[in-house]
Formats: sequence, structure tokens, C-alpha cells
Amino acid sequence: MQSYYYLLLDVFSFLIPFLFSFEKKRMHFIQHWKAYFTAIFSVGIFFILWDSYFAYRNVWGFNDEYLIGVRLLKLPLEEWLFFLLIPYASVFIHYSLKYFFPKVILPAKVAQAVTYLLFMIGLALTVYNYDKIYTFCCLGLFTVLMLLQLIYKWKYARRFYISFIFIYIPFYFVNCALTGSYSDNPVVYYDNSENLGIRVGTMPLEDSFYCFTLLYAIVLVFEYLKTKKPFATK
Repeated sequence: MQSYYYLLLDVFSFLIPFLFSFEKKRMHFIQHWKAYFTAIFSVGIFFILWDSYFAYRNVWGFNDEYLIGVRLLKLPLEEWLFFLLIPYASVFIHYSLKYFFPKVILPAKVAQAVTYLLFMIGLALTVYNYDKIYTFCCLGLFTVLMLLQLIYKWKYARRFYISFIFIYIPFYFVNCALTGSYSDNPVVYYDNSENLGIRVGTMPLEDSFYCFTLLYAIVLVFEYLKTKKPFATK
């Protein structure tokens, strides 16, 4: 049973949002599946290649005792599923909050101030940790995303900054489950010489920025595909 640990974590994280996608009286989220899965796949392919490259570089690795044993590009099947199922569940939370609490949104000036602050934090951490490949790449990509947000002022950040607080709660528990909080050994282990060595629970701090970048990028692509219009800025 231990070998199904990661697989079951993926499946149960995804299951409830997936089932609620079929609900017809309210959100009826199934109507957006084509655009939603296209967004997840198009963004996810970049991150899965990144993930694979870092696995080959031994920036991180995977503990076989918690895996079913199928690997591709040095990544277990469970890790491939992670980039499909976890983003599905996480971004579903964002759209659920949007549907049930449509008035919960940051003023444009506040969102811009938050973006500027995040940009400065990301830039400082990137510049001062150029010798740590995970920190540099993860925070660097996050900083580029925040720079684009500053330039284009996409309206979606006004809601996503709030949503991410709620998304982060299950993300924290799932990621900590992968990094050793609830198992004898971590499912995913890291070379701490390539990151800041700061842990949130048992997960590296960088994972939080990684999560934000992945999910907000999916929201941007999804909104574009859903509306077939240029990204809204108001």
C-alpha cells in the first residue's frame, strides 16, 4: 500500500473538485473543460520539462518506496499526474470563489501595490541567489511574471491574489505530505545546496513561488482561451 502513497495523494486531491465540476445548477464547470485542460497542458508542459531537467541535475529526486515504479524522463508517473490533477483542483478553487463571492476583489491600486512588492521580493531573492539553481530559476520566473503583471495590469490578479490564500492551504498540506511531514521519509527530496534551505513546514520556500507561477499562468491562458480575446487589463 505504501507504494500507492503519491498516486493516492494525487487522486484524492483531485477527486472532489472533479466531481463538483459536473454540478449543473450553479457553476457547471464542465462547460469549460476544453479551454481548461488546454491551459493546464500548455502551461504544464513547460513545468514538466523543467521538472525533468532538475531531476537529471539531481536538484531533486523521488523515493521509490512511495511510487508504483513507472518513470518517464526520470519522473515517476505520479509526478506527471501531479501537473494535471493538482492544478485542476487548485484553479477550480479560484473559480469557485469567483462564482460564489463575485464581489471579493482587490481594488486595482491595491493589486498593483501587491504586485510591485512581490516583484521586488522576487527580484532581490533572484539576484542574491544566482548560484542556487532552483532558487534562481523559480524566483526568476516568478519575477518575470510579476514584471509582466506590472506592465499589463491584467485584471485577474485582483481576484487571484485573494484566491491564492485559500489555494495555499490545501497546497501546503499536499506538498508537506510529499516532503516528509506525514511519512517516514520524503517522497520528494531536495539538494539543499540548490535552494535557500528555508522550509515552510517541510517544503522548500521556493515551492510556494513555483505554485503561484504555475497556477496564475494557467489562469491567464485559460481566460484567453475561454474568451478568445486579448488579456483583459481592467
